[in-house]
Amino acid sequence: MQRVLVVGAGFMGAGIAQVCAQAGHQVSLMDVKPEALNRAMEGMKTSVGKLASKGLINDNPGAVLARVTPVDSLESAASADWVLEAALEIESLKLELFAELDRLAKPGTPLASNTSSIPISRLAAATSHPERVLGLHFFGPVPLMGLVEVVKGDKTSDEVFERSMAFVRALGKHPVRVGRDIPGFVMNRVFAAAFREAVDLVANGVTTPEDLDAGMRLGYGWAAGPFEVVDNAGLDTFVLIDRFLQSMGEADLVARCDLVEKMAEQGRLGRKVGKGFYDYTPEGKRVLRKEE
Repeated sequence: MQRVLVVGAGFMGAGIAQVCAQAGHQVSLMDVKPEALNRAMEGMKTSVGKLASKGLINDNPGAVLARVTPVDSLESAASADWVLEAALEIESLKLELFAELDRLAKPGTPLASNTSSIPISRLAAATSHPERVLGLHFFGPVPLMGLVEVVKGDKTSDEVFERSMAFVRALGKHPVRVGRDIPGFVMNRVFAAAFREAVDLVANGVTTPEDLDAGMRLGYGWAAGPFEVVDNAGLDTFVLIDRFLQSMGEADLVARCDLVEKMAEQGRLGRKVGKGFYDYTPEGKRVLRKEE
Protein backbone atom coordinates (compact mmCIF):
# COMPACT_ATOMS: atom_id res chain seq x y z
CA MET A 1 0.00 0.00 0.00
CA GLN A 2 1.28 3.45 -0.93
CA ARG A 3 0.12 6.85 0.27
CA VAL A 4 -1.32 9.10 -2.44
CA LEU A 5 -2.30 12.75 -2.22
CA VAL A 6 -4.80 13.91 -4.85
CA VAL A 7 -5.14 17.70 -5.07
CA GLY A 8 -8.55 18.82 -6.30
CA ALA A 9 -11.87 17.08 -5.59
CA GLY A 10 -13.66 17.84 -8.84
CA PHE A 11 -14.86 15.34 -11.43
CA MET A 12 -11.33 14.23 -12.33
CA GLY A 13 -9.75 14.42 -8.88
CA ALA A 14 -12.51 12.36 -7.30
CA GLY A 15 -12.18 9.74 -10.02
CA ILE A 16 -8.41 9.56 -9.61
CA ALA A 17 -8.78 9.21 -5.84
CA GLN A 18 -11.28 6.40 -6.37
CA VAL A 19 -9.11 4.32 -8.70
CA CYS A 20 -6.11 4.76 -6.40
CA ALA A 21 -8.22 3.53 -3.45
CA GLN A 22 -9.54 0.63 -5.55
CA ALA A 23 -5.91 -0.34 -6.19
CA GLY A 24 -5.35 -0.57 -2.43
CA HIS A 25 -3.62 2.76 -1.82
CA GLN A 26 -4.30 5.05 1.12
CA VAL A 27 -5.56 8.30 -0.39
CA SER A 28 -5.81 11.86 0.91
CA LEU A 29 -8.20 13.87 -1.26
CA MET A 30 -7.55 17.59 -0.81
CA ASP A 31 -9.75 20.56 -1.64
CA VAL A 32 -10.26 23.93 0.01
CA LYS A 33 -14.02 23.73 -0.59
CA PRO A 34 -15.89 21.47 1.88
CA GLU A 35 -18.81 21.15 -0.54
CA ALA A 36 -16.47 19.78 -3.22
CA LEU A 37 -15.14 17.15 -0.83
CA ASN A 38 -18.65 16.17 0.27
CA ARG A 39 -19.81 15.89 -3.34
CA ALA A 40 -16.73 13.84 -4.25
CA MET A 41 -17.21 11.38 -1.39
CA GLU A 42 -20.91 10.93 -2.22
CA GLY A 43 -20.06 10.43 -5.89
CA MET A 44 -17.43 7.83 -5.04
CA LYS A 45 -19.88 5.98 -2.82
CA THR A 46 -22.34 5.70 -5.70
CA SER A 47 -19.68 4.81 -8.25
CA VAL A 48 -17.99 2.12 -6.16
CA GLY A 49 -21.36 0.61 -5.32
CA LYS A 50 -22.32 0.36 -9.00
CA LEU A 51 -18.97 -1.16 -9.96
CA ALA A 52 -19.24 -3.73 -7.18
CA SER A 53 -22.81 -4.66 -8.15
CA LYS A 54 -21.64 -5.34 -11.70
CA GLY A 55 -18.70 -7.42 -10.53
CA LEU A 56 -16.17 -4.93 -11.89
CA ILE A 57 -14.30 -4.67 -8.59
CA ASN A 58 -13.70 -7.44 -6.08
CA ASP A 59 -13.13 -5.29 -3.00
CA ASN A 60 -15.86 -4.36 -0.55
CA PRO A 61 -17.19 -0.86 -1.40
CA GLY A 62 -16.93 0.19 2.23
CA ALA A 63 -13.28 -0.86 2.36
CA VAL A 64 -12.51 1.18 -0.77
CA LEU A 65 -14.15 4.30 0.63
CA ALA A 66 -12.41 3.84 3.98
CA ARG A 67 -9.08 4.28 2.20
CA VAL A 68 -10.02 7.85 1.12
CA THR A 69 -9.61 10.67 3.64
CA PRO A 70 -10.85 14.17 2.74
CA VAL A 71 -8.41 16.91 3.78
CA ASP A 72 -8.37 20.70 3.41
CA SER A 73 -4.64 21.38 3.24
CA LEU A 74 -1.53 20.19 1.40
CA GLU A 75 0.25 19.06 4.57
CA SER A 76 -0.20 15.35 3.79
CA ALA A 77 2.22 15.84 0.88
CA ALA A 78 4.97 15.40 3.47
CA SER A 79 4.07 11.73 3.95
CA ALA A 80 2.88 10.95 0.42
CA ASP A 81 4.56 8.48 -1.94
CA TRP A 82 2.74 10.03 -4.90
CA VAL A 83 1.20 13.46 -5.44
CA LEU A 84 -1.37 13.82 -8.22
CA GLU A 85 -2.59 17.35 -8.95
CA ALA A 86 -6.05 17.70 -10.53
CA ALA A 87 -6.89 21.36 -9.93
CA LEU A 88 -8.56 23.72 -12.40
CA GLU A 89 -6.83 24.16 -15.76
CA ILE A 90 -5.36 27.52 -14.74
CA GLU A 91 -1.59 27.76 -15.10
CA SER A 92 -1.04 30.33 -12.34
CA LEU A 93 -2.94 28.13 -9.86
CA LYS A 94 -0.98 25.03 -10.82
CA LEU A 95 2.35 26.88 -10.59
CA GLU A 96 1.47 27.99 -7.07
CA LEU A 97 0.49 24.46 -6.10
CA PHE A 98 3.63 22.87 -7.51
CA ALA A 99 5.90 25.34 -5.73
CA GLU A 100 4.22 24.46 -2.41
CA LEU A 101 4.09 20.72 -3.10
CA ASP A 102 7.78 20.74 -3.99
CA ARG A 103 8.52 22.37 -0.65
CA LEU A 104 6.42 19.89 1.34
CA ALA A 105 6.98 16.55 -0.39
CA LYS A 106 9.82 14.14 0.34
CA PRO A 107 12.68 14.31 -2.21
CA GLY A 108 11.78 10.99 -3.85
CA THR A 109 8.05 11.67 -4.25
CA PRO A 110 6.90 12.14 -7.87
CA LEU A 111 4.75 15.21 -8.45
CA ALA A 112 2.29 14.58 -11.28
CA SER A 113 -0.21 16.88 -12.97
CA ASN A 114 -3.45 15.80 -14.57
CA THR A 115 -3.30 18.85 -16.85
CA SER A 116 -4.70 18.21 -20.29
CA SER A 117 -2.97 21.07 -22.10
CA ILE A 118 -0.20 22.82 -20.12
CA PRO A 119 3.34 21.61 -20.92
CA ILE A 120 4.80 19.82 -17.92
CA SER A 121 8.09 21.70 -18.18
CA ARG A 122 6.28 24.98 -17.47
CA LEU A 123 4.89 23.55 -14.22
CA ALA A 124 8.22 21.95 -13.29
CA ALA A 125 9.87 25.37 -13.55
CA ALA A 126 8.10 26.34 -10.30
CA THR A 127 9.98 23.61 -8.41
CA SER A 128 13.51 22.98 -7.20
CA HIS A 129 13.31 19.35 -8.34
CA PRO A 130 11.97 19.36 -11.92
CA GLU A 131 13.31 15.85 -12.43
CA ARG A 132 10.41 14.44 -10.37
CA VAL A 133 7.64 16.40 -12.14
CA LEU A 134 5.63 14.73 -14.92
CA GLY A 135 2.16 14.48 -16.39
CA LEU A 136 -0.34 11.75 -15.57
CA HIS A 137 -3.28 12.75 -17.73
CA PHE A 138 -6.29 10.60 -16.86
CA PHE A 139 -9.46 10.46 -18.92
CA GLY A 140 -12.93 10.76 -17.46
CA PRO A 141 -14.91 9.25 -16.02
CA VAL A 142 -11.70 7.91 -14.53
CA PRO A 143 -13.12 4.68 -13.00
CA LEU A 144 -14.42 3.62 -16.44
CA MET A 145 -11.73 4.88 -18.82
CA GLY A 146 -8.64 2.73 -19.34
CA LEU A 147 -6.22 5.35 -20.64
CA VAL A 148 -3.61 7.55 -18.94
CA GLU A 149 -1.07 9.68 -20.83
CA VAL A 150 2.32 9.62 -19.10
CA VAL A 151 4.06 12.84 -20.11
CA LYS A 152 7.81 13.36 -19.81
CA GLY A 153 8.84 16.94 -19.19
CA ASP A 154 12.15 18.30 -20.46
CA LYS A 155 13.81 17.49 -17.12
CA THR A 156 11.75 14.52 -15.92
CA SER A 157 14.12 11.72 -14.96
CA ASP A 158 13.92 8.38 -16.73
CA GLU A 159 13.57 6.70 -13.34
CA VAL A 160 10.50 8.75 -12.37
CA PHE A 161 9.00 8.27 -15.82
CA GLU A 162 9.34 4.46 -15.70
CA ARG A 163 8.09 4.31 -12.10
CA SER A 164 5.03 6.24 -13.23
CA MET A 165 4.41 3.88 -16.13
CA ALA A 166 4.39 1.00 -13.61
CA PHE A 167 2.15 2.97 -11.22
CA VAL A 168 -0.43 3.52 -13.97
CA ARG A 169 -0.40 -0.18 -14.91
CA ALA A 170 -0.92 -1.10 -11.25
CA LEU A 171 -4.07 1.05 -11.28
CA GLY A 172 -5.39 -1.17 -14.06
CA LYS A 173 -4.90 1.52 -16.72
CA HIS A 174 -3.04 1.53 -20.03
CA PRO A 175 -0.21 4.10 -20.07
CA VAL A 176 0.47 5.97 -23.31
CA ARG A 177 4.02 7.29 -23.49
CA VAL A 178 4.32 10.96 -24.40
CA GLY A 179 7.99 11.60 -24.96
CA ARG A 180 7.77 15.17 -26.20
CA ASP A 181 6.29 17.86 -23.97
CA ILE A 182 3.97 19.87 -26.23
CA PRO A 183 0.69 21.71 -25.47
CA GLY A 184 -2.24 19.29 -25.41
CA PHE A 185 0.10 16.26 -25.53
CA VAL A 186 -1.21 13.53 -27.88
CA MET A 187 -4.82 12.49 -27.30
CA ASN A 188 -6.20 15.96 -26.57
CA ARG A 189 -4.63 17.36 -29.72
CA VAL A 190 -6.39 14.68 -31.75
CA PHE A 191 -9.67 15.26 -29.91
CA ALA A 192 -9.36 19.06 -30.16
CA ALA A 193 -9.03 18.83 -33.95
CA ALA A 194 -12.13 16.62 -34.15
CA PHE A 195 -14.16 18.75 -31.74
CA ARG A 196 -13.20 21.97 -33.54
CA GLU A 197 -14.89 20.66 -36.67
CA ALA A 198 -17.83 19.11 -34.76
CA VAL A 199 -18.76 22.28 -32.88
CA ASP A 200 -18.45 24.44 -36.00
CA LEU A 201 -20.81 22.09 -37.87
CA VAL A 202 -23.38 22.40 -35.08
CA ALA A 203 -22.96 26.17 -34.75
CA ASN A 204 -23.54 26.55 -38.50
CA GLY A 205 -26.75 24.49 -38.38
CA VAL A 206 -25.38 21.63 -40.46
CA THR A 207 -26.24 18.98 -37.86
CA THR A 208 -27.13 18.52 -34.18
CA PRO A 209 -25.03 17.32 -31.23
CA GLU A 210 -27.28 14.23 -30.99
CA ASP A 211 -26.82 13.25 -34.62
CA LEU A 212 -23.11 13.97 -34.72
CA ASP A 213 -22.51 12.02 -31.51
CA ALA A 214 -24.52 9.09 -32.86
CA GLY A 215 -22.52 9.23 -36.07
CA MET A 216 -19.20 9.07 -34.26
CA ARG A 217 -20.37 6.20 -32.06
CA LEU A 218 -21.95 4.13 -34.81
CA GLY A 219 -19.79 5.10 -37.76
CA TYR A 220 -16.35 5.41 -36.16
CA GLY A 221 -16.64 3.22 -33.08
CA TRP A 222 -16.28 5.98 -30.47
CA ALA A 223 -17.58 4.90 -27.06
CA ALA A 224 -18.98 8.44 -26.62
CA GLY A 225 -19.48 11.24 -29.11
CA PRO A 226 -17.53 14.53 -28.85
CA PHE A 227 -20.41 16.49 -27.28
CA GLU A 228 -20.94 13.74 -24.70
CA VAL A 229 -17.23 13.90 -23.89
CA VAL A 230 -17.33 17.68 -23.45
CA ASP A 231 -20.42 17.51 -21.23
CA ASN A 232 -18.64 14.96 -19.02
CA ALA A 233 -15.47 17.04 -18.70
CA GLY A 234 -17.25 20.40 -18.35
CA LEU A 235 -17.63 23.20 -20.88
CA ASP A 236 -15.81 25.59 -18.55
CA THR A 237 -12.80 23.27 -18.65
CA PHE A 238 -12.80 23.33 -22.43
CA VAL A 239 -12.97 27.13 -22.44
CA LEU A 240 -9.85 27.25 -20.26
CA ILE A 241 -8.08 24.72 -22.49
CA ASP A 242 -8.94 26.68 -25.64
CA ARG A 243 -7.66 29.93 -24.13
CA PHE A 244 -4.42 28.29 -23.11
CA LEU A 245 -3.89 26.65 -26.51
CA GLN A 246 -4.47 30.00 -28.20
CA SER A 247 -1.94 31.65 -25.89
CA MET A 248 0.58 29.00 -26.96
CA GLY A 249 0.04 29.68 -30.65
CA GLU A 250 -2.09 26.56 -31.18
CA ALA A 251 -5.15 28.31 -32.68
CA ASP A 252 -5.53 25.53 -35.26
CA LEU A 253 -6.75 23.29 -32.42
CA VAL A 254 -9.45 25.75 -31.30
CA ALA A 255 -12.99 26.06 -32.70
CA ARG A 256 -13.60 28.96 -35.04
CA CYS A 257 -17.00 29.70 -33.43
CA ASP A 258 -17.73 30.85 -29.88
CA LEU A 259 -20.60 28.44 -29.13
CA VAL A 260 -18.92 26.69 -26.19
CA GLU A 261 -17.87 29.97 -24.59
CA LYS A 262 -21.40 31.40 -24.87
CA MET A 263 -22.91 28.23 -23.38
CA ALA A 264 -20.44 28.38 -20.47
CA GLU A 265 -21.38 32.02 -19.84
CA GLN A 266 -25.03 30.92 -19.66
CA GLY A 267 -24.13 28.35 -17.00
CA ARG A 268 -24.52 25.35 -19.30
CA LEU A 269 -21.38 23.65 -18.01
CA GLY A 270 -22.33 20.04 -18.67
CA ARG A 271 -23.29 17.02 -16.60
CA LYS A 272 -22.02 18.47 -13.31
CA VAL A 273 -24.73 21.19 -13.34
CA GLY A 274 -27.42 19.18 -15.13
CA LYS A 275 -27.26 20.99 -18.46
CA GLY A 276 -24.76 21.34 -21.29
CA PHE A 277 -25.22 20.12 -24.82
CA TYR A 278 -27.63 17.68 -23.15
CA ASP A 279 -29.82 17.81 -20.07
CA TYR A 280 -29.34 15.54 -17.04
CA THR A 281 -31.26 14.38 -13.98
CA PRO A 282 -29.97 15.41 -10.52
CA GLU A 283 -28.29 11.97 -10.38
CA GLY A 284 -26.36 12.79 -13.56
CA LYS A 285 -28.33 10.54 -15.90
CA ARG A 286 -28.85 11.97 -19.36
CA VAL A 287 -32.43 12.96 -20.23
CA LEU A 288 -33.23 11.54 -23.64
CA ARG A 289 -35.33 13.59 -26.03
CA LYS A 290 -38.23 11.94 -27.83
CA GLU A 291 -36.51 11.97 -31.22
CA GLU A 292 -33.58 10.02 -29.75
